[in-house]
Amino acid sequence: MPETVVLIAGFLLGFYMSWNIGANDVANSMASAVGAKAITVRQAVVIAGILNIVGAVFIGSHVTQTIRKGIVSTEVLADPHLALVGALSALLAASLWISFATWRSLPVSTTHSIVGSMIGFGIMASGFSVINWGKLGQVVASWVISPVFAMVLSFLMFKFIVGLILSREDPFERAIRWSPLFVGIAFFVVLLCFLFKTPLGKTFSISTPMALSLAFGLALIFGFIGKFLLVKFIPSDNPDGTEEVFRKIQIGTSCYVALAQGANDVANAIGPLALVYFLVKDGNVGASLPVPWFLLLFGGIGIALGVAMAGERVMKTIGEKITTLTNTRGFAVDFSAATTVMVASKMGLPVSTTHAAVGGVLGVGFAGGVDAVNVGIIGKIVLYWVLTVPAAALTSMFLFLILEPIL
Repeated sequence: MPETVVLIAGFLLGFYMSWNIGANDVANSMASAVGAKAITVRQAVVIAGILNIVGAVFIGSHVTQTIRKGIVSTEVLADPHLALVGALSALLAASLWISFATWRSLPVSTTHSIVGSMIGFGIMASGFSVINWGKLGQVVASWVISPVFAMVLSFLMFKFIVGLILSREDPFERAIRWSPLFVGIAFFVVLLCFLFKTPLGKTFSISTPMALSLAFGLALIFGFIGKFLLVKFIPSDNPDGTEEVFRKIQIGTSCYVALAQGANDVANAIGPLALVYFLVKDGNVGASLPVPWFLLLFGGIGIALGVAMAGERVMKTIGEKITTLTNTRGFAVDFSAATTVMVASKMGLPVSTTHAAVGGVLGVGFAGGVDAVNVGIIGKIVLYWVLTVPAAALTSMFLFLILEPIL
């Protein structure tokens, strides 16, 4: 098959994968803000669209691992033909699974989808010996670790807000008084996430003590700036002033989520696309690749369009169908999800933002009693999580068989 046709196919599939990341992964990260009415669906689409492109281009990784998470040995890249077939199979397989989940309005991990599809490619190319079973075990463990950790954290955070503010006589006055704490911890977690999790933060190579000190100092400053702005813009006679305080904070955390997701998740689509691009261009690849800025921009635009065109389905599932969200609950969800992802990244565990977001929503749901949680929808979500890796792997194997004789 002519190289130009292969390259066009790679770009189309890379764009389709980016679109799916927007429709499913980014949508579920914005869901708690939409469900809590901090922002509308349309505002979520605009925020996520713009900030994902900015995150992908300016903070996204300019060097991407050709095999995600080290689960498949790089030996399978030795044969350029097999590597090319595998990259296209993996992109299409992961995309099809995520599209199916989005159609069913259920959140799945795009990272685990691409991991599963790369496993399928690895097995077809070189057999089971190329699979790093220990790493795969970590992925399986993350299905439990990240949602449970986020669930406990959001439960405790919401109970803390109830005890400190919501159950007291003048909750609005107390919300304003304690706002530097909540604005501060939101900024603290966000800043640490950027320093520890994003490719931009890693290039600075700031030590952990230095990162903690920097984040704490800036969080302290932003905490009091936040209080000043809240007093200025929320009238004291606002009947819903307490929730309004947390609504303003949640808009900020939503912006962070969109920016970070563009920086981190663009690699799920652009990693295999970069592999195809360099195989066609140079004829071979190494374990890691330099990624041109236009590929990052291409992926960012795909993510933005995915949120705009199909993001509402998954947003509604997490934001409305699991439990009823208020702004105070939504803040607890965002805080717990961001903290879970940050801590896990620092520990080197392959957790999913999707799993952390759902765990956070569950935590605030359980804080209102088991009856406040839709157990049926949770069962469906967990089933799709478990099916993600094997479904993507089997689809990738099937596509490999079809594409290998053609290419």
